[in-house]
Amino acid sequence: MVSEAETNRVPLNQEQVRRILLSKAFRTSEVHRNLLHYLAEKSLSGEADGLKEYTVGLDVFAKPDTYDPRQESVVRMHMARLRQKLAEYYRTEGVDDQIVVDLPKGAFKVTFDARAATLPAEPQAEQANAASASSPILRRSLIVLLALLVVAVACALYFGLRLRQVERTTATLAAPTVWTSELRELWDPLLSQDRPLVVVLATQQSGNLTAIATANGAFLLGQFLADRKQSVYVTGSDELSMPDIIMGNLVFLGPPSPNGHLPALPLKEELVMESAGIRNLHPAPGEPAFFPNPPARSVNSTVDESYALITHTPGVKGKGDVLYLSGTHASSPTAGVEAFTDPALARTVVEHLRKPGGKLPRYYQILLKVKSMEDTPIEIIYAFHKELRLPANQ
Repeated sequence: MVSEAETNRVPLNQEQVRRILLSKAFRTSEVHRNLLHYLAEKSLSGEADGLKEYTVGLDVFAKPDTYDPRQESVVRMHMARLRQKLAEYYRTEGVDDQIVVDLPKGAFKVTFDARAATLPAEPQAEQANAASASSPILRRSLIVLLALLVVAVACALYFGLRLRQVERTTATLAAPTVWTSELRELWDPLLSQDRPLVVVLATQQSGNLTAIATANGAFLLGQFLADRKQSVYVTGSDELSMPDIIMGNLVFLGPPSPNGHLPALPLKEELVMESAGIRNLHPAPGEPAFFPNPPARSVNSTVDESYALITHTPGVKGKGDVLYLSGTHASSPTAGVEAFTDPALARTVVEHLRKPGGKLPRYYQILLKVKSMEDTPIEIIYAFHKELRLPANQ
């Protein structure tokens, strides 16, 4: 039930939502405008408490009745991006708005909080009082703030700012994802060793992939790694040094810059990206020799189809591990991160990778089919994998 006081505030809250929907932060994102409008209307009418992920998938994303939220993370992904966009709005255009619209994690109910009034501040105390006035935003969890920092890093790199091994402190952060046995199998080679984990963000354009395209993936990876690894560093691909490669395990988001170090890696790829698709260099009997890029989307469609390529290889001289998350589209790095952080997707990947004896290949490449909207994956399907083997003399 909606109380009388809440009913009286509905017009003001509706006007605030309208202001947000017309803002620069939301102007270029129809899917997030639709999602916010839907959730806000349900919340203002008192119907949000009964919303489920399945219902949102059907009503907002036009999913079929057979839609299974356990297999597709489209709703969860866009809810996370919506929270990002709300935070972006209140950091910029909405910094002085009197009503703060928020979307707490774990539910689909939009909240509307009146911004606390502040007394005129002395010059020396102005900064502290400004922080107090924006307390509804500051109440966001540390995980979200950390993830937004990673996104800001990606943007800074895009504009040429130099970032050298920014260490994150994660001791107080709660794990956002259940640590399943499949996730443990995928990540154990990278996290269990006594080596720092170096996250390498693409800093130059390569085809459809840019530094900005790695922001979503960096956001998800920041959430996932929250308290699972203490020594995590972030750097740009054009700033990666030989000490980084020798001393750490590496996770590349997007294509690495050709800086002269990476050719020292001991394994050669079996699946190689070409302009027209993915080449299988040594197809076994019955395997496709080529995976052509899906046709470009029509003018009436908002969905792009592409491939994501995940490559797990040993490091230089066989020491450490390197994970590449790339592909043929701007959504590819994020799709790779999702496949390695979402429990349902990770289970599917592990089921296909597992060898007859029960173990996973030590090194491998995985090809994923990806459907995306606005560079954000909405459907990720396992397509194919190849085991990579060390030369006989190593």
